[in-house]
Amino acid sequence: MSKSLNTELKEIYIFGYGSLMWKNNDFEFEFKIPGFIKGFKRRFYQNSIDHRGVLEKPGRVVTLIKGNDEERVYGIGYKILSEKSGEVLSHLDFREKNGYERYETLFYPIDNEENVKRVIVYVADSSNSSWNPDHDLNNIAKQVFHAVGPSGENIQYVLNLCQAMREYFPNHFHQDLHLFELEHILIRMQNMKHS
Repeated sequence: MSKSLNTELKEIYIFGYGSLMWKNNDFEFEFKIPGFIKGFKRRFYQNSIDHRGVLEKPGRVVTLIKGNDEERVYGIGYKILSEKSGEVLSHLDFREKNGYERYETLFYPIDNEENVKRVIVYVADSSNSSWNPDHDLNNIAKQVFHAVGPSGENIQYVLNLCQAMREYFPNHFHQDLHLFELEHILIRMQNMKHS
């Protein structure tokens, strides 16, 4: 994955692997394609103080960490109209301002893996101030369960992401063990709260 310092790509695609998978009505795109990128893992290692939590009580959202060359992160590629690319990227830069930076990598459409695209993806790494070094899933679940921010309850972020994965990738979603183990813990916590 290389850091993207400009927008000189002939075609602009944005890769959404978190809330962009379902919350994609705040920027213009030409079309979207389900697919994946290689060599990464999706993890809830980033605190959210601007969307799914607040400074005093952060939520957790996903970022990408390096995986082996064959590991895949499934998500959505959005084709951006060339005349709208500056506007869309400025919007997403602001939306992802809490620790995320633009990078470029390769995107493989699920229905035509040979038709590889270059995509821009937003990643928050361990050098940013909202990175959370506590990677224990039970502790992540507790943080998610109680966090609420301007974009809503943190638990809905997780459940919406799981629903999007099942909808777009019915044959692959089960491979994302980190995500679905977190969902399992959260549902158990919900059930205990209401019992």
